[in-house]
Amino acid sequence: MSIVVIDSGGANLASLQYALQRLGADVIVSLETDVIAKADRVLLPGVGAAGAAMTRLRSAGLIPVLRNLRKPLLGICLGMQLLFEHSAEDETDTLDLLAGRVERLPASPALPAPHMGWNTVSARRTEPLLAGLQPTDRCYFVHGYFASGALPDVVATSDYGRSIAAVVRRGHIAGVQFHPERSGAVGATILRNFLNA
Repeated sequence: MSIVVIDSGGANLASLQYALQRLGADVIVSLETDVIAKADRVLLPGVGAAGAAMTRLRSAGLIPVLRNLRKPLLGICLGMQLLFEHSAEDETDTLDLLAGRVERLPASPALPAPHMGWNTVSARRTEPLLAGLQPTDRCYFVHGYFASGALPDVVATSDYGRSIAAVVRRGHIAGVQFHPERSGAVGATILRNFLNA
């Protein structure tokens, strides 16, 4: 099985690659359209800004590849946000694979932005990525923008002063707002579930 992590330029590429390798996966990090189009599993990570990430994907010719992909695709953090129609970050049109917009996370004295820390994830319906997890399990979040937990493709939420999308899915397209590669055994379970989907 070929597993490709898209070289989106983020700082979490190596940690994601190592997390997958610890699960026994043979992983390629690539920005090549042919390699990504032929992969059995594709992961779109992201750390940084939506505008820069979309520019990188567009320059590599990956927008049509990702829109036409029929194998499982997992967006992680910014990669999940790019699955939606638009991001308020840099007022950027994104991949338009899921309905909805990504908005700036408001800051308050009690809840600073960006949101950095461990939060539980509450499933709204059965989701294969979350198989084997408990309601008390926590995942590690780092983000300053969010998709609303009320959007139609949201399958699990987290609470940070409001309901935020923690896990999204439409068919073969899925995303997680948190970083599974930094979420210990819980994150390893989620990545294993993706590989075994």
